[in-house]
Amino acid sequence: HTLNMVWNPSEGIDLGFFLLRFYSLCWVLAFGLGWYIMKPIFIRENESVESLDKLFVYTLVATMLGARLGHVIFYQSELFHEDPLSILLPISTQPTLHFTGFAGLASHGAAIAIIIAMYIYSKKHLQKPLLYILDRMAIVSALGAAFVRLGNFFNSEIYGKPTGSNLGVIFKSKDAEMLPRHPTQLYEALCYLILFIVLWKFYWNSNKKQKTGFLFGLFM
Repeated sequence: HTLNMVWNPSEGIDLGFFLLRFYSLCWVLAFGLGWYIMKPIFIRENESVESLDKLFVYTLVATMLGARLGHVIFYQSELFHEDPLSILLPISTQPTLHFTGFAGLASHGAAIAIIIAMYIYSKKHLQKPLLYILDRMAIVSALGAAFVRLGNFFNSEIYGKPTGSNLGVIFKSKDAEMLPRHPTQLYEALCYLILFIVLWKFYWNSNKKQKTGFLFGLFM
């Protein structure tokens, strides 16, 4: 007998006037913890908190813009001519104008945009090589990616193949066949968490941070 779990969560917390989605909460946690984790790194390297705040803004804008554009370009390009307003606004005009929230985000689109944003940030605010900031961003990005995959688990998306093992989860809201499937979102979240710990240890307990590109290369 398997110990399959039936997973059918609500979309979020209904505040009456607004639905606070669990997926969005995971993104908020990722950014909040990212700032908290980067602060001692900036202090150790004599970088100002003001420059950290600017880094936060660059990362936030690049992540949200890149994730949204990445999803549209790779998976929903018809929106460019069918519903262009919905690309960057939390609304849809199809079939009528209505609020949708920001849905449809691609993490690989965010990754591309973050690298571009970090190039601009490093030239404009740090005057240091791009790999310097990418090495440090890799640490928080690994933790952020874990929260994004937890968000995917809440949304019952990106799940795995059917399984008869005790690890199987029935994603009731999305899987019409009601088959136990591998919760690949949790597997990947765990791997990202391990990667975060490894990068964190390398930064604080070794001289690897002095080898430009090592932490970013390990992350990739």
